[in-house]
Amino acid sequence: MLDIKFIRENKELVKEAARKKRVEFDVEKLLKADDKRRELLSKIEEKRAEQNGANKEIIKAVGPERSNILERMKFLKQELVTLEDEHKKVMVEWQILMLAVPNIPDISVPEGESDADNKEVKKWGTLPEFSFQPKSHIEIMTLLDIADFERGVKVAGFRGYFLKNQGAMLEMAIWQYAQKFFMEKGLEPFIAPSMVKRESLLGTGFLPQSEDDLYKVQDDKYLAGTAEVAMMGYHMNEVIAKEKLPKKYVAFSPCFRREIGSYSKDVKGLIRVHEFFKVEQVVLCEASHEESVKWHEWLHRNTEEFVESLNIPYHTVINCGSDLGLGQVKKYDIELWVPLENTYREIGSTSYFHDFQTRRLNIRYKDALGKTQYAHSLNATAIATPRILVSLMENFQQADGSVKIPEALIPYMNGLSEIKAK
Repeated sequence: MLDIKFIRENKELVKEAARKKRVEFDVEKLLKADDKRRELLSKIEEKRAEQNGANKEIIKAVGPERSNILERMKFLKQELVTLEDEHKKVMVEWQILMLAVPNIPDISVPEGESDADNKEVKKWGTLPEFSFQPKSHIEIMTLLDIADFERGVKVAGFRGYFLKNQGAMLEMAIWQYAQKFFMEKGLEPFIAPSMVKRESLLGTGFLPQSEDDLYKVQDDKYLAGTAEVAMMGYHMNEVIAKEKLPKKYVAFSPCFRREIGSYSKDVKGLIRVHEFFKVEQVVLCEASHEESVKWHEWLHRNTEEFVESLNIPYHTVINCGSDLGLGQVKKYDIELWVPLENTYREIGSTSYFHDFQTRRLNIRYKDALGKTQYAHSLNATAIATPRILVSLMENFQQADGSVKIPEALIPYMNGLSEIKAK
């Protein structure tokens, strides 16, 4: 959410943000609703002032004068109720429009109509060359008996899966290694809840725009698609001591997405599943663009280094305007090489929001002058499983059907250096 004062003073910038992000938003409609809101609020304050004046007058009044004041107070009360009811209705419209205001993308964000227009800014690693006919991750994992996709669908439905034997071990090894790796970067570890209340999803910007992709479980509770939601809600309605900033967290959680609109894509294997696990980095810092940019690059580099430590080829792209979320100022995607598809696939993203999320969630701190400011927020995928297994299986497959385990993961695999058929 942007400050309404900023919106009023920069309406052309907001219009340009909507255009660049390819979202429909009528800033004039918001400003009209804001004018009405302010007008009604002014009238309400005038009537309350009259009420207060009448209350003081009636203390000393007697006889007919007292009756006149009481009659006037009766009409004032009726007028105030009418104005307050009208104000409530206008506030509903105003709040809905405010939640739809797009954040302003950074000037470095490229133009584009879809993720196909994202701009590659880095490429790392050597793509594997095979002296044999390589297999897909589905075939590899099935032959090695480390995943069961048929029974996964039987038990969990469309996109269901089981990881088993060394497949289950490997996923848990990635979690353990990720925890150690990111804690050594100075991030504080959490296990975050997946079931979150609506207000945390509104605050992070996943509602109302992405409601169709969320599982609603009861009343106002949903299953989140990232630990970002819970970790941002952690400091909701709090004032953080300035000396405690930046807050740097790394959180593990199960994640859930309905993948509405993607039913014709990636219907097999582990690319696009409904239930998965993520390790997420979250930072809260001072309200400074320079600070946000600094921590954005730091978070992104953390994930790059993690992928490099596994020796998986990847490239980094800067997301174009239409591939940004409503609140994102700038975003990088890291995409891992998938040999059988001859392409890179997203494994995670790094974003910063300025005060878009913290304003919604009311997360503040006091600056050096004692003035209350909204903190800036950032988040980055540390790693997502089981999707990383797709690239890991396909890049490290051997001619005999076995799969090498990256050296960094061997200590978490009971010393196992490769997965072989039984």
